[in-house]
Amino acid sequence: MEITQHGSRALTKGSADYFTGSVSIEPLVQAPAPAAVRAASVTFEPGARTAWHTHPLGQTLIVTAGLGWAQREGGPIEEIRPGDVVWFAPGEKHWHGAAPAGAMTHIAIQEALNGEVVTWMEQVSETQYRR
Repeated sequence: MEITQHGSRALTKGSADYFTGSVSIEPLVQAPAPAAVRAASVTFEPGARTAWHTHPLGQTLIVTAGLGWAQREGGPIEEIRPGDVVWFAPGEKHWHGAAPAGAMTHIAIQEALNGEVVTWMEQVSETQYRR
């Protein structure tokens, strides 16, 4: 058993290569092999969001605070709120982040396939983000 105390995990700032706006990432789980699960608590300040991306084995988001938006390629932008659980299928191109007027936090859970958990793509443009 291993317990990591709250507040002892180092927060990192989301890279401008993969995020627009201010994003804080708190790692929660990076299970040792042969397990492949990864999880992080991610906080997006108002208007902040991910770039378009995919996950080889899919991704689950559990919204814990605020109001967010999520979109899969070809679909509408959908609101996500605390308690909502979002599933993106393996290889499904998508983005997610905070709505313009408030911050949003979610727990992101994904599994690694051959060591890879995400494929990053282009940024979400202001036109795409503003609906």
